[in-house]
Amino acid sequence: MIAFLITISVLLVLAILWSIFSYLFERRIETPKYTTIERKDGYEIREYEPYLIAQVEVAGTYAEASSQGFRILADYIFGNNTMRDKLSMTAPVTESGRDRAHGNAVMAMTAPVSERESTDGTFHVIAFVMPSKYSIKTLPKPNNPEIKIVAMPKRKMAVLKFSWYANGERAEQKKQDLLMKLKTDGMVSLSDPKVARYNAPFSAPWLNRNEILAEVRSR
Repeated sequence: MIAFLITISVLLVLAILWSIFSYLFERRIETPKYTTIERKDGYEIREYEPYLIAQVEVAGTYAEASSQGFRILADYIFGNNTMRDKLSMTAPVTESGRDRAHGNAVMAMTAPVSERESTDGTFHVIAFVMPSKYSIKTLPKPNNPEIKIVAMPKRKMAVLKFSWYANGERAEQKKQDLLMKLKTDGMVSLSDPKVARYNAPFSAPWLNRNEILAEVRSR
């Protein structure tokens, strides 16, 4: 019994230390600037200021594409660019499906989760938000031609938040949840929902901040 209580106490202390480290690390990471303009049932409407992203299209499953896309983009911000600059980490990392043959984002399906594949396979778009101190002119250009720099305009986004892990099946269900809420509230989605993950892989999962985002307008 004593050994059990000691084990539980040690695990509790480790969990607290893990939480503190995760919190202190994550609070230093820059995120896009926005204003919350309305709170709905289970989601909110935000107006985002313009920002830059670096994105890459990657083939494979959700997990495979997320991992490969992260490595490609991390290589860019860690110095594989024309100025050999190391860019500060920002958040979130976003993912959206794309059918390359048709040029349209892959729509989320009902359970079981599946994706419509083009003849050359299903692609995902993985993106990093760039530090706000850079403009489109001053941002170091990636040496990898597969990476594209895209300027995101000021826009209104519907955002559904959730914690723990944003794996493929759970993320797709959250996308469906947001689309249903938007339909119920008479909102029109102007883009297919994307997954946004804000935390480093080593962060305590109970503190993870994940979001589903879709550009919207009222009917």
